[in-house]
Amino acid sequence: MLNRTPVAVRALARAALAARPVGLDGTDTEAPLLRHHGHSYLVPVELFQDFAALLTDPRRPGGPYRALSVGGRRWFGYRSTHYDTPALRTFHDHAQERAPRFGIRERLYEDSGKRQLELKVRCADGGTVKHRTLLGEGDHPLDDTRRAFVTGLLRGTYGIGAPRELAARVVTEYRRATFVADGQRLTCDAGLVVRDAGQGRAVRADGGSVLVETKAGAPGRPTDADRLLARFGVAPVAFGKYCGGLAALRPELAAGPWEDAVRTLFPGAVPPREGDSVSR
Repeated sequence: MLNRTPVAVRALARAALAARPVGLDGTDTEAPLLRHHGHSYLVPVELFQDFAALLTDPRRPGGPYRALSVGGRRWFGYRSTHYDTPALRTFHDHAQERAPRFGIRERLYEDSGKRQLELKVRCADGGTVKHRTLLGEGDHPLDDTRRAFVTGLLRGTYGIGAPRELAARVVTEYRRATFVADGQRLTCDAGLVVRDAGQGRAVRADGGSVLVETKAGAPGRPTDADRLLARFGVAPVAFGKYCGGLAALRPELAAGPWEDAVRTLFPGAVPPREGDSVSR
């Protein structure tokens, strides 16, 4: 997927290999979290290594975070295709924090070939619920069966149907390691590449940061990872791979809650704001 291995991907691999392993069944049992609350962070590589070492330390009170391991692998390639309307309804609903908000994507687990369609909906309490259905070989993610799946869930959740003119807008590719402990899940992504599904243009994230997402079942309770990142002076950011990636591809869309994160993760993709210093 990548011609060169970014520093952040190497840091991800080292952290996952240093942790105790846990299988997929154990991960889903300990922290399934199809409904979750959490935060996103852009963690500099030099901080990420210390952060991960503390969480996976066998001496950690309550036990260490363990790394998901499947078939001996500890980090995995993900490819997601994000769908939206011609007017980018999903993007603009998130930009303006309108309700209801949802996202539709096809996810490919590159190492296994497994595909699934996912619908993510935002709850009134700020949490996220993920619904998913497997895709077989040759299944189109927006055929009548999958459209009925999406429509049924949106009607049951919000009383609305699925948008009619959905098409692939953005494809994201990245490497992920997953850590679990205490009913909490931590996903760590690096090597993010974002492609325009229609035009083929691509942008590559800066390799000096790891995108960390904390996930827990209860709202309002920071996880150990949240507290540790606060001690390191790392604050949460507003960033989603679809909205942030599309903003990096199309600078005219950058103004939004994710603007600062996009400038950090994709330096040079978005022109400086008026009054910003261009020197470093």
